[in-house]
Amino acid sequence: MGTVHVLRRTGADRAGARADLACPAGVRLLTARRSPPDRQHPGPAAHAFGPGLRRPRRTSHHHSPPARPHPDTAGRRDRSGLAVAREHTAVPYVHGARQRCGFNVGVLDAEAHGLGIEATAKIVNTAAPRWAAMNLLAPTYEMSARIAAKLDPGIALMVGGHHAKAMPDRILADSRMHNLRALVLGEGELRVAALLEDEQRRRGLPAVLWRDPISGTRAGGIADPATSAQMLGPNINTLPYVNRAFLPQDPYQAAPTVTDRRLAASRGADWLTAAALHGHQEANIVGSRGCPYNCTFCGAAWSANPDVKIRVRSPENILGELDQLHDEYGVTAFRFVDDLFLGVRDVIYEHMAVFARHRIGEKYVWDATGRINVLDRLSDDDLDVLVVNGLREVALGIESGSDRILKAMDKRIDAEMTERVALRLLSHGIGVKGYFILGFPGETREDLDATVQHIRNLWAIADHHPGDIRASVFEFRPYPGTPVWKTLTAAGYNPDDLLAYGDVDLTQDGAHESMRQRDEFNFSVGIQFGGVPLEDLRATLAMLTREQHERNQGGREVAA
Repeated sequence: MGTVHVLRRTGADRAGARADLACPAGVRLLTARRSPPDRQHPGPAAHAFGPGLRRPRRTSHHHSPPARPHPDTAGRRDRSGLAVAREHTAVPYVHGARQRCGFNVGVLDAEAHGLGIEATAKIVNTAAPRWAAMNLLAPTYEMSARIAAKLDPGIALMVGGHHAKAMPDRILADSRMHNLRALVLGEGELRVAALLEDEQRRRGLPAVLWRDPISGTRAGGIADPATSAQMLGPNINTLPYVNRAFLPQDPYQAAPTVTDRRLAASRGADWLTAAALHGHQEANIVGSRGCPYNCTFCGAAWSANPDVKIRVRSPENILGELDQLHDEYGVTAFRFVDDLFLGVRDVIYEHMAVFARHRIGEKYVWDATGRINVLDRLSDDDLDVLVVNGLREVALGIESGSDRILKAMDKRIDAEMTERVALRLLSHGIGVKGYFILGFPGETREDLDATVQHIRNLWAIADHHPGDIRASVFEFRPYPGTPVWKTLTAAGYNPDDLLAYGDVDLTQDGAHESMRQRDEFNFSVGIQFGGVPLEDLRATLAMLTREQHERNQGGREVAA
């Protein structure tokens, strides 16, 4: 499902005032009020809403953390609940900015709590917020809209997220969004805080839309050019760190992996030995925003986000958050879940110099996303520096073993480059998490066979080196706003059909839920976009899932 956020205002303005804000996408409930100056902000929503919403105990079950969609692939990124596609870290950033402005914020993650549409709407209505805010994602939009339809008329609705940005007019016209008062396009930290202060400020905020109640047409503010740039792209080094009180399953206790045991044996540090026995306490972290690439299937493609300026947090700012998470939660392993933490060579050099100066590799291990073409240009000495500084695994959008399909995706790589980079990473003991798409538009049987062979080649490389490869394979599905979405709709595909997301059942092909790794969610719009029938495509998907599961069970790696 999604995330619901709620804010509540109290104080001199009026006794018993309604809450300021609430938000769905998998679903988190957030309450906030303007705190009197002599009071500290109340704690998490669990305390604000009573015992029924207490933060769940962390568990060592490895699949417990919210799924993190791989940021280099739209098909994964737009999955609610995690992370993550990006939502699971983006939402708390917005709430942290609200807290800094004096608003109290609480979050209900309905997915984590197993809440349905009726139960989620009931909690929001009982909280009686002034505002409810939803982070809209394409695969879960229908659930979010059904929740919105059940909200009390007195609760104002605010929405944002990838789907809101890609299809604003469709959302504004949706009768279920009858409470909608602000649709926020792009990064919302500063504009959301301004809206909570005074709804009428929307008339002077950039990229904030609403439906005019009289004409029924789309309306938008007239922004001040002097402040628009900062409102749309805030300085990410000045934003507060993510408040983990909003993330009931992050940090989390991960299960120990073969990699953890190998690192403990090679380095002998006490903290690594403990992780080899019990697993790391792990947390997700964002090191940058924006992406300079234009992969045609990806929601982060620059052509789909011309408003997003690429920014990278300073290494000192990142280290401050790492140390804070270690001090408060005992975190010793981090996952950089932004689009490209290892995606620009100069940024890699800058960050690793600071990591080395602070001896980060002696305290923490970390995983990150990367670009194959960038890693291909790093020297062996550069890779040694990454290992010394704690790099454990790189997530790569490999996508296909067919150079023809890779060109259609605008990946700027080929299969030979990928195998070359994988060999170098694995020989340095760096793990690789590879993401693959089956059924891309125009894919033939030969292209599909090339991808299967590519995956098996990568596994074979891993069998002879200390690092390991984990393959995550997905069925292609289009997302609004991406370059391939525009290509498909221009070719005559009905947007309603392209939005008809549904789960893919692979059990008849011998794959079941326990075989999926933490960030794997296969769903589909049920359309054959290439030359391979869907039943054959899914049989291949199930086969690769089984083979990866067998490798995991055979001791090469425990799924992480």
